[in-house]
Amino acid sequence: MVDIWKEREKALENEYIYRQEKEKIRKMQKDAREELIHDLCRGRCPKCGEMIEAMTFRGVPLDKCPGCGGIWLGPNDLQILSGKDHRNWFDQWFNAADDYPEKLAE
Repeated sequence: MVDIWKEREKALENEYIYRQEKEKIRKMQKDAREELIHDLCRGRCPKCGEMIEAMTFRGVPLDKCPGCGGIWLGPNDLQILSGKDHRNWFDQWFNAADDYPEKLAE
């Protein structure tokens, strides 16, 4: 004779295992998607997606986007730049925008 309670118990156990495995697969897919997106975005401008180019300004390494003209600083770069003679680099850096008024209109 078939024990209905044992079969029900086995069915519930199978359902529990199925849900656990489904959740693990979903998490693995999400992690793989995030890793892929991170790899595709590495070295790209966060604003426009162009490949950023490394440059050096006043001895400080920066990243510049050729597409939108954005400048990306590292964690300590602004502090290093501010410690330098600001009368020279500040004028050259920020007043250079006066030469290109169409850039400011964007």
